[in-house]
Amino acid sequence: MFVPLYDHNPLEHIPRPFVNWSIIAVTCLVYFVFQSDMVVEAYYAAAFGLGLTPLYLFDGLPAPEGLDLVPEWTTVATYALVHGDVWHLLGNMVFLWVFGDNVEDAVGHRRYLAFYVLTAAAGGLTHAAMMPHSDTLLVGASGAVAGVVGAYLMLHPRTKLWILVLGRIPLRLTARWPLALWVAIQVVSAVTTEEEAVAWWAHVGGLVAGVLLILVMRRPGVPLFDRNLVAQAPT
Repeated sequence: MFVPLYDHNPLEHIPRPFVNWSIIAVTCLVYFVFQSDMVVEAYYAAAFGLGLTPLYLFDGLPAPEGLDLVPEWTTVATYALVHGDVWHLLGNMVFLWVFGDNVEDAVGHRRYLAFYVLTAAAGGLTHAAMMPHSDTLLVGASGAVAGVVGAYLMLHPRTKLWILVLGRIPLRLTARWPLALWVAIQVVSAVTTEEEAVAWWAHVGGLVAGVLLILVMRRPGVPLFDRNLVAQAPT
């Protein structure tokens, strides 16, 4: 649909979003080392060992031998570390790069790490709850990324955002329009689509968690809905 490129939204409370950068770096490193087959040939071991399978989580079935890298309950968050392919990885990381720094700025470094893990877990649990007997593997950071997008939309709907539409058309829009459309697509797709190729419910779960968590995790005095921009607007 569209790819975010850049937002005109300087940081106010932190000099650098190093937690967001670290999340991106670690996620890319996991893919490069374990899933790209360029360092070790462990694509399936990493995906099945860290990914979330609802059937294993809820029915108590053991993971295949050699693929139980972490306790099953932790896969509600570790699935965000592994991806299906490099385009899946890059799509999630671009969204995180553009929007994550301002969310980290709003909540602080440590709370941003907690925010990211919690939204990933909310996405994983929502996905698993909606299809508890599925043996289809869930991988990808999109649940947490959806949480970041939801928080950003609550914080900065009036910010100007450059996006690339259909892979070739650059547009500069107010953030609320493309992000609200993105949110609507996630919700409608979750309700109307039965196929498991895209984990729409993980997106919805992470999105709702992000919207709710930013209400309580943002720094004191950080406004919602760009109210500071409204206050500064000329009359």
